[in-house]
Amino acid sequence: MSVVPSVATVAANTPADRDRFLDLLRIASLVIVVVGHCLMLTVSVSGTEVRFGNVLADLPALQPLTWVLQVLPLFFFAGVAAGARGIGPGTSWGAWLFRRTQRLVRPLGYFVAASAALVVVADFVLAPGWHRPLAVTSVQLLWFLGMYLAVLACVPLLATYVTSRRRLFVAVAMIVGVTAVVDAVRLTGGPAALGYLNFLVWLVPAVLGIGYLRALLTRRTAAVLACVVLVADVGLVLIGPYEASLVTVPGQRLSNLAPPSLLLAGHAVMLCCAAIAVAPWLGRVAARPRVWWLTVIGNTGAMTLYLWHMPALLTVLVLSHLVGVDRTAPGEPGFWLLTAVQLLATTTLTGVLFLALRGLENTPLRWWDGPVAAVRGARSAAVVLAVIAAGLAILQATRGGLTPDGWTWFAGGAAALLAARLLTRV
Repeated sequence: MSVVPSVATVAANTPADRDRFLDLLRIASLVIVVVGHCLMLTVSVSGTEVRFGNVLADLPALQPLTWVLQVLPLFFFAGVAAGARGIGPGTSWGAWLFRRTQRLVRPLGYFVAASAALVVVADFVLAPGWHRPLAVTSVQLLWFLGMYLAVLACVPLLATYVTSRRRLFVAVAMIVGVTAVVDAVRLTGGPAALGYLNFLVWLVPAVLGIGYLRALLTRRTAAVLACVVLVADVGLVLIGPYEASLVTVPGQRLSNLAPPSLLLAGHAVMLCCAAIAVAPWLGRVAARPRVWWLTVIGNTGAMTLYLWHMPALLTVLVLSHLVGVDRTAPGEPGFWLLTAVQLLATTTLTGVLFLALRGLENTPLRWWDGPVAAVRGARSAAVVLAVIAAGLAILQATRGGLTPDGWTWFAGGAAALLAARLLTRV
């Protein structure tokens, strides 16, 4: 078990200029995502066929709740705002990016290896129909890491451009505008592959995070923008072709997440502007000793929490199945009671894994975490491109999961990360 410092120790080690709002926002957004996953996932077993479903598909009336549960834009916003502090004149873009990649990727190898082992063990005790759902779902959440790496690679360029309020608005407007055009084309018979351009949507919280860092938006302006965009988002659902759910739901005609849609772009703007508007209040909440202690402990193991809650959830679902109790659909007797029991079991197991494995996230690996050279020119650009390639490979690997196709993409991502490490060696 990792050592957890006391409330007094955490308070004494906190710099006076620490932006507690960003730290609270970052860990709170991950906790909400974890709880959302635990509440949504269902299991349907029919003979040898196993299907993982979503409560939102069975109860469409609950889909508007995703406007509260889909908070990953806030993680991007807070992460970029905190990281961009280290970018200034003369900063090596490649070195800045790789230092952040080191910490993010450090626990990844342990997680993938353990997930693969768990799938192999499950094959011995479960019917064959369980293999693919477990192999895919166990690593599906890594799409977030792949996308986050790609976004971080763009941050130095964004930080160089977004230096005024006008440029902030121009950057956001350009991303939203491109998304609108892509949607207009792909939703009127154009090539579906064009939707991949909409991954630019994840740059919106990055731009707004830099805007927050540089105080380019007043709280009043941010609040007005949040309200205006919220009304526009509601209009897109009521009038336009978009569905209410901001997460992918089985049977959807149009996903707002994969690929991102104009509605998700608006949601990102709304969430980030709302966060800026309430930043002082959240900062005061975070300053409370016990809240700050929880915030610091959570952030020192944020990747551990995010990664390991899914194996915990799948373990609880499998154990429930083995004792003859599947969480199938809201219409089944005892569904909500079972949901509460499984949520409690999953959060408990996640907490145990967090305390046990948090140390791995904070223990440098001898070669991977070695000194990073202040690379310049073509070498710096090569590092940026390698990290982008790694992020996109991880993103693609989540489609196949722990299957031969997925392993091929994981290998490609590992090769790209290896190249980035070699390029940044001192």
